[in-house]
Amino acid sequence: MKHFILFYDVVPDYVERRAAFRAEHLEKAWASHDRGELVLGGALADPPDGAVLIFKADSPDVVRRFAEADPYVVNGLVASWRVREWTTVAGALAATPVRPA
Repeated sequence: MKHFILFYDVVPDYVERRAAFRAEHLEKAWASHDRGELVLGGALADPPDGAVLIFKADSPDVVRRFAEADPYVVNGLVASWRVREWTTVAGALAATPVRPA
């Protein structure tokens, strides 16, 4: 398994518009977590101009499918999104732990 980060850049009025889609978005996020895919997710604060979601998966396709069906993306609250593979090396959940000799 690898780690992937999904970055969202949101529209300026995201905070005002998200209430209409938040329950559906959170249902999707928690379902992904329950399947063992989503590790953590949440909005950035001060300023609330984006969000970061961390996934554990074999392929970035899992993350792309999440984003493409996310109500925030589908309804235009997300201006752009991107997926990056994250090489995790330290910590209990690291996919490829590297300890000093």
